[in-house]
Parts: sequence; structure tokens; C-alpha cells
Amino acid sequence: MNPSATMQQIIALVQCSDDVKSFFSLCKLQQRKVQYFDSGIDLINQWEKQKLNIVAIVSQNEILSINGVALLEVLQKRKMPNVPFCFILNYKNLNQHNAQLALNAGAADFFALPLKIKNVETRLNFLIERWGELNSKKNIKEFAPYKTPLIKRVFDLFFAGLALLCLSPLFLVIYILIRLESKGPVFYYSLRVGTGYRIFKFFKFRSMYADADKRLKELKHLNQYNVTAETTADTKIADEDYRCDECINAGIGCKFPIYADDHQWCEKDYILNKKSKGGSAFFKLKDDPRITKVGKFIRNTSIDELPQLWNVIIGDMSIVGNRPLPLYEADKLTTDKYALRFLAPAGITGLWQVEKRGKGEMSEEERLLLDNVYAQNHSFVNDIKLILKTIPALFQKESV
Repeated sequence: MNPSATMQQIIALVQCSDDVKSFFSLCKLQQRKVQYFDSGIDLINQWEKQKLNIVAIVSQNEILSINGVALLEVLQKRKMPNVPFCFILNYKNLNQHNAQLALNAGAADFFALPLKIKNVETRLNFLIERWGELNSKKNIKEFAPYKTPLIKRVFDLFFAGLALLCLSPLFLVIYILIRLESKGPVFYYSLRVGTGYRIFKFFKFRSMYADADKRLKELKHLNQYNVTAETTADTKIADEDYRCDECINAGIGCKFPIYADDHQWCEKDYILNKKSKGGSAFFKLKDDPRITKVGKFIRNTSIDELPQLWNVIIGDMSIVGNRPLPLYEADKLTTDKYALRFLAPAGITGLWQVEKRGKGEMSEEERLLLDNVYAQNHSFVNDIKLILKTIPALFQKESV
């Protein structure tokens, strides 16, 4: 056993303000000790003399300062243990050139002031626990434009084909029920970004009425939100303009559409409104009027996701991989920090679906970091392990 594994783990704060010190005293860092150092020289001296078990370094200094990239390079030259090195900065002091310089030198992350406890806890704990995997030079060298291995493709075709064959009676029943309950197509699609930022049509069973947004106008008297929300909803419905503000301001058509029947909805607007208001996009009702009775059932049981098996058959996705993202989310993930996730296959199930299910709420940051871990370590054997873990994970409470 590594002796350092039994020693007190230390997170080193280098030349940080009193406010930052107080902030870290409130963070839950998995029983790790936070220790303060006046400078990089102080850090190195104590680290070497006292044989400290430092597992992360956080520096509140400019990237080009003596306690910034220069300190990081000194640690590397002295062959100190390789641990995550993070910066605390004001956004106004962070430019792309300096950030790239820090990343090239081996910096792990940047925390922007004012700090947020949940954000720092999640990211720092994750970096410490997964640093060996995230920083594996062997895995990084192997990365190239992703091409599905033959054994994975054969398995995807076999598994998806068998599933479609076995589930065909269920598909037929769902098809009939959707047709009987409401007019419109049984399937709909939205655009998703998968491996290598490739855009494809992402299929699902339709779970909403095709004219659901128009019907909301009839229900606005049940709106439990404030006047502003109601006015916004009414304006959208009256104008029959389903573009989000971003597209309207740019004077262009919707960049993030969901298609069904003769209508299209803006997926970005729908999801952002739903997330901010904790319910349907425009109204807070006991039951979302957009969702049909059949739709509610297939959503709760994830049956609405089954048409993605066809995406697997035609090669857009695999059974196991990182979930493909809506266009507006993928647009934000073009930096080196997150682009790594797009070097892995897009899939129906993956690492984050089983890693955190039943263990509490998972932040978007942690999900993205887990996507990076999968991208660096995916293999056919690991995919089989994830499939076996997916089955018991389905019975946990959280739906991640």
C-alpha cells in the first residue's frame, strides 16, 4: 500500500486572501485538510521537508505571476507529485491567451470570483479523485478522430437489432395508443451533437400534443407564475413565434428546433424556461397540458427513448457512450476542457447515468467531467461493464 494513501490529504492554498480562506473553511472537501502557504517557495519547502500529502493546489494569483504558471513549472522541474493545480481569478483578468498558456503548462481548472461553494466542492473533489485518469498521458496520446471499432459496431447492431425485434410488439402498442389519443406523427426528432461535433436527427416517441403551445393560451388563467411570466407566455402564443430570444434578436430562424407534425418548437427556450421555473415551459400547473396521457407514461418509463435504437442501427449512436447534446449546449463546450467528451462515441447510456444514480443530485459540471473520464477510458470491456451496471441503476430513485 502507498504510505501517502494513509496520510492526511491536504489541499494547498497559495497566497490567498482572507475571504478565500474563510470560503474554503465552509467547503465540504471529503475530510481533506486545507492548509495555507504564503508563497510558492513556502509551499515547496514545507512539502519537501514535512513530506506532506498534498492532493491539490489552489493559487489566487495571476497566471503569469511567480505563483502562477511559473510555480507550476517549478513543481514539474523538481519532480514534485503531479496534482491538480487550479487558479482563482477575476474573469476580467482572464484572457484566452493566458488561459491557453496555463492549460498547456498543466493547469487543471479556473475558479472565477465570486466563488460558489457547490461549484468549487464538486469540481475540486472530482479533480482530486479522478486526476490519474484525467491526466493519463498514455490515454491522451491515443486520441484521434473517433472511429467505431468493429467489435463495438457489431455489438451495437446485434444488441439494437435484437432489442428492436423483441420490443416490436411494445412499439406497435405505443404506436397505436399515440395515434388514438392525439393527431400528429408518432415520432419526432430534435437535432443533437454527437461524436466529433457531428449533428444528427435524434428520434423519440412523441409525448406531447402537436398543438400543445397553442392550447396553453386557453389555460393561462391557471398560471401560478407572476405577471411577467404570464405576459411572456401570452406573447409567445399570440405571435406564434417559437424562436428563443437569441434567435429573435439575431433576426434568424430557430437554430435549436424540435420537429413534429407541421409544427416546430425551440428546444432551448423550452428547456431553459422549464429549468428556471421548475415545471412546464410557460406555466406551473399540476399537470403539463402539453403532455398526453400516453406521453406521461412513456416518459416516466423512459419508453419514449426507445426509438434511439434506430439511431444506433444507422450509426449515429452506440449503445454505450456520452449522451448527445442539444445544439445550444454543444455550442458552449468547444474549449479544451470539455471538447474531450466529443472524442468518444455518442450513446444511449453511459458513465454518468450509472455513476451518480441513487447518490443524490448531480451538477452539470460533474456530469461533463464524467463525460471526459469516459472519453479517456472507454473500451469494449468497459462498455459491457457499464451495461451491466445500467440495469440495477434503473431501480434507483434519481432519474439522471
